[in-house]
Amino acid sequence: MSINLHNAEFLRSAAGKDGFIRDGLPKVAFAGRSNVGKSSTINALLNRKALARVSESPGKTAHVNYFLIDKKAYLVDLPGYGFARVSQKERERWGRMMEDYFADRAAGPNLCVLIVDSRHAPTADDRQMLDYFRQCGYKFVVAANKADGIKKSQREASLATIREALTLDEHNPVILYSAKKKEGIKPLLDAVLAAWNG
Repeated sequence: MSINLHNAEFLRSAAGKDGFIRDGLPKVAFAGRSNVGKSSTINALLNRKALARVSESPGKTAHVNYFLIDKKAYLVDLPGYGFARVSQKERERWGRMMEDYFADRAAGPNLCVLIVDSRHAPTADDRQMLDYFRQCGYKFVVAANKADGIKKSQREASLATIREALTLDEHNPVILYSAKKKEGIKPLLDAVLAAWNG
C-alpha cells in the first residue's frame, strides 16, 4: 500500500490496556532508553519537527503514544526505560503496561524497533527489552541512533559492539543513523514501510 507520510497526526496517549488500539491497522513500535531519541526518530522518519514531543528531561514519554499515518498505519512511541528520574512505583506501572501491551496480540506491533545509542554499548535494559521481543515472537530491528556523535572511522567498531552485546546474527541488521542530522534514516524508513505492508 502507498502511504503519505506527511498525513500524520497524534491520535492517542494510552495510560493502560484499556486505551490500546486494536483496529487491525499495522503498527510499528519504538522502544529504548528514556534519552535515546525515540520521539526524535519518529519526527525524522516523518520529516516533522515536533509531531512527537521531544523533551530535555528523560522519561517524559510515560504512556503508549499512537501516531496515525495517512489513516492506514501507526507509529507507536513506547515509554522509555533506564535513566528516567521517576519513582519506583511509576517504573512498576510502566513495566506492567509494557507487559500488557506485548502480551496483547491484537494491540501488539507488526515490528518492534529497539533504539540504542551508537556511542555506547547496549545496556542490560536494552538486552532485556530485546529478549522480550524474542520471547514474545515479535519481528524486530535494532536502530543505533546518534551516529553524528562518533567518528566515521569508529562506526564499524560501534556496530560490532552492538551486535555482540545483543547477540545478533547476520539476519538481524543494525541500522546506524542520526535522528538529529537525519543521516541514515532511509534504511529505517524502509524497514517501517515493509512492516506496514506486511
